[in-house]
Amino acid sequence: MFKRLKEDIQTVRDRDPAARSALEIILLYPGLKAIRMHRRAAFFHRHGFRLIARWISQRAVRKTGIEIHPAAVLGKRLFIDHGSGVVIGETAEVGDDVTIYQGVTLGGTGKETGKRHPTVGNHVMIGAGAKVLGPFKVGEHARIAAGAVVLNEVPPNSTAVGVPARVVRKNGARVSPLDQIHISDPVSQELCRLQQKIDQLEAKLEKYNENL
Repeated sequence: MFKRLKEDIQTVRDRDPAARSALEIILLYPGLKAIRMHRRAAFFHRHGFRLIARWISQRAVRKTGIEIHPAAVLGKRLFIDHGSGVVIGETAEVGDDVTIYQGVTLGGTGKETGKRHPTVGNHVMIGAGAKVLGPFKVGEHARIAAGAVVLNEVPPNSTAVGVPARVVRKNGARVSPLDQIHISDPVSQELCRLQQKIDQLEAKLEKYNENL
């Protein structure tokens, strides 16, 4: 237990320059408190004490503003920064060394059954206010921008932004956007095809008249 707590404190120190001391982190960081309470809730949930598990998780919401379902799976060295408004759903899975900022939702769309929430890979960063909705995977080392609404899988080593989110960077290189200026006009293409057909028919008609 003390080894895990020491690792939690070091995680906060490594990622939050505002952290001043271990005592401050233990007493005043709601993200750490929510994670520690989730571990207790998850223990009772695994052993069939579902009501106690949910009581602990709801008590954590009142204390921290962070809601983590007892059945959610959290990896090592998870850092929830600030944390107010964070929601992690029942079938969500979070890998190791993940950073989550305030207002993030790892939720469902309401259309799925069974596995309804996302699986977040290792070393992922999810910006403030982002919503990741659905039973897909966010690849390792991915970054999700603040305010993004992610509805589809995010590849590893990529950056997703916008509503709905789109991948704008992958493996350190910018993804080429769709050219909205030079894209082919489908109406013009169809008119050109019809004109070619008319020309072919006129040529056949002219050849037929010559043979009369």
